[in-house]
Amino acid sequence: MFRYICIVIIFVTSLAAMSNSEILNRANNFMKNGGKSNQFRAYNDYKNLYLRAIMSDDEKLKISALRGIVKSGKSLHIDVLQYSKELANLKPNATTLYTPPKSKSINKKNKKLKVTSSHKLKIVEWQNGKLVLKFDKNLQSNQINYFTMYSPSQKVYKYVFDIHASMLIKSQALRKEGIRRIKLAQYNQNTLRLVIENEKKLKISFKKAYSKLIINIKTTSSYKTPKITTPLRLDRNKIIVIDAGHGGKDPGAIGYRGYREKVIVLKIALHLRDILSARGYKVYMSRSSDRFVKLRKRTQYANAKNANIFISIHANSVSKRNASKAYGIECYFLSPSRSDRATRVAAKENSADMSDMKAYEQNNFLGLLNRHKIVASNKLAIDLQGGILQSLRRSYKNVADGGVREGPFWVLVGAQMPAVLVEVGFISNPIEARRLVSSSYQKKLATGLANGIERYFANN
Repeated sequence: MFRYICIVIIFVTSLAAMSNSEILNRANNFMKNGGKSNQFRAYNDYKNLYLRAIMSDDEKLKISALRGIVKSGKSLHIDVLQYSKELANLKPNATTLYTPPKSKSINKKNKKLKVTSSHKLKIVEWQNGKLVLKFDKNLQSNQINYFTMYSPSQKVYKYVFDIHASMLIKSQALRKEGIRRIKLAQYNQNTLRLVIENEKKLKISFKKAYSKLIINIKTTSSYKTPKITTPLRLDRNKIIVIDAGHGGKDPGAIGYRGYREKVIVLKIALHLRDILSARGYKVYMSRSSDRFVKLRKRTQYANAKNANIFISIHANSVSKRNASKAYGIECYFLSPSRSDRATRVAAKENSADMSDMKAYEQNNFLGLLNRHKIVASNKLAIDLQGGILQSLRRSYKNVADGGVREGPFWVLVGAQMPAVLVEVGFISNPIEARRLVSSSYQKKLATGLANGIERYFANN
């Protein structure tokens, strides 16, 4: 049953020693503190409570757990439809929330619980033509990440500083003559981001001096900036394998106006490769041309490259009769299927190479393999889903959120790293299909994937 599959994402730290009230208080505080990481922690705590409620037949605790699962799951774009249905079907006379017993000082302790950056930005100012950021504590070298990007569509160079810190002042735009834009803002709960934009290349140098970050910006036209494909950021030693689904003799789904899945996903994968390479990551592709690759060979390739993450890109489809009704973007991570929808989608993506399925013990094998990577893959899927939606919704209307789901996708089997399969939309749907063959849409979608990957690495 679906309720028991969630066992795979239980944290095995000290949960067994914690009472129901302690876990519930902790989950509620995680939700109040916000942030994707805390919401994910809350989601897992609520699922643990849900299991405890089932084992102890405690209906009030089950209701509290289900409400928490639904609330946190929706904010993380996780498919929580089954939990919503179960919550709606509970007895009317059992709607009282679980009331934890009073205990020593756990409530007081939890009220003080707050996850924030240890360093805080106090002052931003120009000194002798240099931009100076002053913090409340001395900076460490590994707190500052610097990289460069170039946007061909906007014809803009971007010089980005990610600093593990938070702001005591409001986000602000800074000015310097000859510079198009300088923006300082809180990128996420623990990361402060400074972006310097300009149409022409700049000479950027910086140094750390105790509690200060001093940035020197020069517009010398004769200065030759290093190639964008070799950023200066030193900690981007992450390896990413991108897998464009299908290929060669396997066209994948055939959609609206005969659009082929293998062509669309390869173009998106190539855009993603270029963006990630420009940001300093080491990127490999399971295929970079129209050729057929067996499913098991794809993850074997990722393992051989010692990849940190594996992203498989696909496009969904349904019959012509339902073409206008089915749409949306979905992210899947490997798990035995717990929904009819996941089973149907996986059956289509698995059908290209049936010999691979025979090589494994199917669901028994799925139940054992990669269990230790399921939590990480779930987090990666959440960040990818959020990144895509955020990027596309800036320029397009009615971009549907299909959610994060579990599914038995054989292309993910065997991956020794967090692995996610992304369904970028339905090529059978007339509106989504026209968008998916558009180069500008493909680039924005790839940018969203790249941003999701960045967020995953930043939080994990």
